[in-house]
Amino acid sequence: MVKENNNIPKLKHLGSKETIYPYDYSPDFLETIEDKNKKNDYVVTLNCPEFTSLCPVTGQPDFGSIVINYIPNGKILESKSLKLYLFSFRQYGAFHEDCTNIIMNDLIEILDPKYIEVKGNFMPRGEYP
Repeated sequence: MVKENNNIPKLKHLGSKETIYPYDYSPDFLETIEDKNKKNDYVVTLNCPEFTSLCPVTGQPDFGSIVINYIPNGKILESKSLKLYLFSFRQYGAFHEDCTNIIMNDLIEILDPKYIEVKGNFMPRGEYP
């Protein structure tokens, strides 16, 4: 049984009984939690191996992975919200490079990190890993 912690804000996605998967791209899925280790500069690495989006030319799915490295600046990213956010790209038509930059810009907006690096590892277009 998980104890309720009054120091953790109510999150929309984590702990919800039903997960609703997004159909359209939206940065509104991203949520943060206060960093309890503000005295330390440390790197958070999030490996997201199941990224998909749509080729804006052919409409076919593209497959790849996203690796996010960041140094928090007071907030950390809630990982279930990240998963739902990345899922929202499934029907989004953009080239790999655009998706990588959109993700980085959205994370900068919500986290205001001391440092961030977003790396996209993609399969050649039209191929499955």
